[in-house]
Amino acid sequence: MTEKIFVIGANGQIGTELVAALRKIHGAENVIASDINSPNYALRNTGPFEYANVLDKDNLHHLFDKHRPTQVYLLAAILSAVGEQKPKMAWDLNMTGLLHVLDFAVEFKVQKVFWPSSIAVFGPHSPQHNTPQYCVMDPNTVYGFSKLAGERWCEYYFSKYGLDVRSLRYPGLIGWRANPGGGTTDYAVHIFHEALKHQKYQGFLSAQTALPMMYMDDAIRATLTLMDAPAENITIRSSYNLAGVSFTPEQLAAEIKKLMPEFEMSYAENDPRQAIADSWPKSIDDTQAQQDWGWQLEYDLPKITEDMLTNLKTII
Repeated sequence: MTEKIFVIGANGQIGTELVAALRKIHGAENVIASDINSPNYALRNTGPFEYANVLDKDNLHHLFDKHRPTQVYLLAAILSAVGEQKPKMAWDLNMTGLLHVLDFAVEFKVQKVFWPSSIAVFGPHSPQHNTPQYCVMDPNTVYGFSKLAGERWCEYYFSKYGLDVRSLRYPGLIGWRANPGGGTTDYAVHIFHEALKHQKYQGFLSAQTALPMMYMDDAIRATLTLMDAPAENITIRSSYNLAGVSFTPEQLAAEIKKLMPEFEMSYAENDPRQAIADSWPKSIDDTQAQQDWGWQLEYDLPKITEDMLTNLKTII
């Protein structure tokens, strides 16, 4: 059966690359990209696009009715750093938008829904090293507790309505095709741009702040692998831990310096994003994803660094 896939929030860091991957697999005409903002060149010229605001319930209902999707990917969100500046807006968008999509997915009998969670669901009392799938979760950011509440709603809609919702707790994401969207881990993208433009970068996190990160190619592959897995293999209906590779700004700078000896790194003090990063895990245990649907990481830090610099050189 031909899939009809609806991607909401397609202009963002994940959506830009996910739409391209989905169109390659399912055919451009079968993947409807949507966003509240005007589409970028790739989205506009490679397949159908709709303007969609997840808070505009009537228009969103119209789009579900118009396209009758078999799969929906809800990517629209306000991320961690921006969320702390606009907390009520972040809660409203992240939570109300999810509930609208879950309700319409039930109404229109959508076969699968993907919704991204985050390592931000963990908090200062969660184990920081090799953080397990199940543990204390006490997030202290609006982004974090909106994601934790979202996980509970996803599992609720699976249990109550049989809706096949699937989710990943993404670590920080690194990619070269789109700009980051206002997250605490964004330094790991900005640093490459600044290295190529100015041969230096001032980080907003301390040199020793270890965080789980993942290259976008791995994140997209993980998403598609999860969505392709047989339903009986999915044992977690809240959200799967996804580990990536953990490193510090100092370690990333050292890898860049191996390829760009002239690169210099410095560090700002008293940035509010530091407190957010300090409340998050330093490494993640994603054994359950490995066991349930065969997840395996491909990109380590040296491979990420080389690929980012190689590709960004062509567009900067």
